[in-house]
Amino acid sequence: MTTGENTPETEPTGEDAYELDRKRVAQILFALDRDDREALVELMEPLHPADIADLLEQINAFDRGRLIRLYDKEFDGDILSELDESIREEVISALTPQVLADAVRDLDSDDVVDLLEDLEEPQQEAILDALEDSDRVAIEQSLSYPENSAGRLMQREVVTAPEHWTVGQAIDHMREAEELPEQFYHVVIVDPRMHPVGQVTLGRLMSSRRTKPLIEIIEETFQVIPAAQDEEDVAYAFNQYHLISAPVVDEDGRLVGAITIDDAMAVLDEEHEEDILRLAGVGEGSLSDRVSETTKQRFPWLAVNLVTAIFASLVIAQFEATIAQFVALAVLMPIVASMGGNAGTQSLTVAVRALATRDLTGSNVWRVIRREVLVGLINGAIFAVVMGIIGVVWFGTPMLGVVIAAAMVINLVVAGLAGTVIPVILDRIGVDPALASGAFVTTVTDVVGFFAFLGLAGAVLL
Repeated sequence: MTTGENTPETEPTGEDAYELDRKRVAQILFALDRDDREALVELMEPLHPADIADLLEQINAFDRGRLIRLYDKEFDGDILSELDESIREEVISALTPQVLADAVRDLDSDDVVDLLEDLEEPQQEAILDALEDSDRVAIEQSLSYPENSAGRLMQREVVTAPEHWTVGQAIDHMREAEELPEQFYHVVIVDPRMHPVGQVTLGRLMSSRRTKPLIEIIEETFQVIPAAQDEEDVAYAFNQYHLISAPVVDEDGRLVGAITIDDAMAVLDEEHEEDILRLAGVGEGSLSDRVSETTKQRFPWLAVNLVTAIFASLVIAQFEATIAQFVALAVLMPIVASMGGNAGTQSLTVAVRALATRDLTGSNVWRVIRREVLVGLINGAIFAVVMGIIGVVWFGTPMLGVVIAAAMVINLVVAGLAGTVIPVILDRIGVDPALASGAFVTTVTDVVGFFAFLGLAGAVLL
């Protein structure tokens, strides 16, 4: 292989690609400093709306305002739908009414509803005023459904066909239609009362003869989603039954919209992200949040952790005399509590995830609990031997090794039990297990670990 001037250039990857991104951001900021709209538009033109949204989230509020004003009429509605909720209001306020109107008109109805849900009333009115009357009525109808319901998640634009039509009639109808949804995967077959009776995939439609009745090629997997159904249940149905899209019906069973797989998967991603953040006790914040907002989100769970730490300290205080006689206990007892806390977090994470995906149910809960307890017992026994040997070698006291070994087994068994049972109980009583389980599991493992270790030490070593 030869090299030289005719060698084709390759796209930068890895660190080079990252450097290129940083250079583009620097070039955009430089164009802002020079108030050079032409250069800014040229630099922004290759970027995907999601990348522009990321850029707006990463730069400071002053530069963000300058960029929006200079970019002006090039601002695309998809950028708004990709923006983090924490800065949407700020961006919308910076847009001129005409630019906002043009941007919103480009969005599907479900994206407009998603945009409106987290805005204050003045911003909501500004967006609704930018819509045509028919679109505004449709959006307001969607907003009338409960929050986090299928009615909020669905898009109003649906391609339908009467059940007596043929393939050819459906194809001709779509070709002649002035507007079709930007993305759709099925044609929904409806009866005269607009009740969905089936749906046909576009692939099946295009591969069938024109004279073929639509009712003969409807898809076998057909799920109808009630508009009031919780969006978590909708996402579960899409994931469980491998749906691509599904019609949404009102209380009378009439078709009112459709949900597509991208929206359902977005709900799943949001739920997973929310669970992870809640397990860590950091709420639903983002990198764009202000210091005061982030502080308010994290303070309550730090306060809860302080209370549980004090509770664990009270347990330690009951064994002051034992610790005073055997200083080695103060050195070793954090190990017992730490191992129990980690084991409890492992079981807790598995249980919360299984509850979210509905893999952990009443029919298998006891089997899962037994498994986690057995895992805790086996791991506890293994690490008990290790720590028993370390205790003997380190401090030269065989019975100290026995004490820490026994405490290790007890705490890891309790950690496996608490990490599974506590989220299950919280879920049964209607409390989000991802939000509250961590504090309870940590308290149990700390208290049991300290009590078992120090209690056994007091009984055996004194």
